[in-house]
Amino acid sequence: MDFGFLTTGLLTGLREGVEAALIVSIILAYLAKTGNQRHSGKIWLGAGAAIALSVVVGLVLFSTVGGFEEPAEQIFEGFAMLTAAAVVTWMLFWMRRTAANIKGELQAGVDRALMEGGVLGLGVLAFTAVIREGIETALFLMGQATAAGTQASSTLVGAVIGLGIAVAIGYGLYRGARVINLRTFFTWTGVALIFIAAGLLSHAVHEFVEIGWIGVGTSTAFDISAILPHDPEAGAMGVVGSILRALVGYTSTPEWVTLLSWLTYVVAVLALYLRPIRPSGARTPTQERTPVGA
Repeated sequence: MDFGFLTTGLLTGLREGVEAALIVSIILAYLAKTGNQRHSGKIWLGAGAAIALSVVVGLVLFSTVGGFEEPAEQIFEGFAMLTAAAVVTWMLFWMRRTAANIKGELQAGVDRALMEGGVLGLGVLAFTAVIREGIETALFLMGQATAAGTQASSTLVGAVIGLGIAVAIGYGLYRGARVINLRTFFTWTGVALIFIAAGLLSHAVHEFVEIGWIGVGTSTAFDISAILPHDPEAGAMGVVGSILRALVGYTSTPEWVTLLSWLTYVVAVLALYLRPIRPSGARTPTQERTPVGA
């Protein structure tokens, strides 16, 4: 069992699991508050179907990893990790942008389903809300499993642990307990996932260097393998290096192109992710000067 890859899987499962649990708990709590708790079964049915489909998609993707021969294997792995990095980047900014309004949007969806008399619409609402998180999780874990290689099972075990913790947090949210500060939780897990995604990006670039798709900047930037190798069989420091490799894509002998790709992604995405969010109702100075009847 590789601790580094187990940790990346746990962080992914925890972050995505809490998002899904938050969605389900908001819907269930609103049904209970409005006296429609009898329809809760539809929510569980929709959420359960989304989870089942996500598991199937994940198993299909996972079974595909390693099923090709060179150079098709490197091509598949490179694109798998690029896709995972792109998905987690999109997911982070989507959640950052919509987090403030998600509760109201879900409650409005519940009201529409109840007023239209189609209570099955509640199941569809839960399904569509949860399936997005499930597919994102499957794609991101596929990228992590691809990077983990023979240690892919560590990533999956970590994801299961993270999802289990997320279920407990979701139950606490439903019961009204302040288990965690969600704003702080999503901010810091988001930062952690940015570094994990940067590692996947650098792994993908390295795969493309290996098959000759990238021919610029392929010389070694530095070699610190004598100080901090990334081979777990190289002693205690090798274990530390292997954990960093699993978490953030560290390598003791990076090519210039992989190093610059990693740095560029981390700096750019962190700067955008951590910048203050402008309130959606804020008015620009131009708007404030515009006459009402204009």
